[in-house]
Amino acid sequence: MKPYPVIASITEEGQIAQAMASKVRRLNLMTGNINNLQQIVSALRQAGKQVYVHVEMVGGIGRDAAAIEYLAETVKADGIITTKSQAIATARQHGLRSTQRLFAIDTSAFETALRMIASSRPDEVELMPGLMPRIIREMRARIRQPLIVGGLIRHPEELREALASGADYVSVGNAALWHAHN
Repeated sequence: MKPYPVIASITEEGQIAQAMASKVRRLNLMTGNINNLQQIVSALRQAGKQVYVHVEMVGGIGRDAAAIEYLAETVKADGIITTKSQAIATARQHGLRSTQRLFAIDTSAFETALRMIASSRPDEVELMPGLMPRIIREMRARIRQPLIVGGLIRHPEELREALASGADYVSVGNAALWHAHN
């Protein structure tokens, strides 16, 4: 059985309780700060959720090796999300899974993204924005990693179209869509 394909992107702390109560298994944490991060991650993991921390969006977390080590050893995150290739290598050294977030804004950015993936070898790739069926199909055909798409997805049919186009998962911040896939 394929895992539930919706990932809850938690962009504000008020969404944490909803995410904990949802059937979504994977959470991308893009809120909080260094002072409350360990507590948030611990509560989410106790609720049976996998937690990936977006290192560029959580307050007080840098992109250096010490920050990644802190997320692995102290916070006990399951993985990280980052736009930085160097953070991917550091995460691997500390036993954290990694998601490389990429923005396909034009052909050049798409080709650069493919080179970054080949170089950094993340565990997963997140392609933004997620409303591009043709680009999703092309990326799916050219990478081996699981493909997550997200950004600007506002309706259940957009979520379903992204999955039908080859995405393995769809990352959405709208809690109503956390239950949209059947």
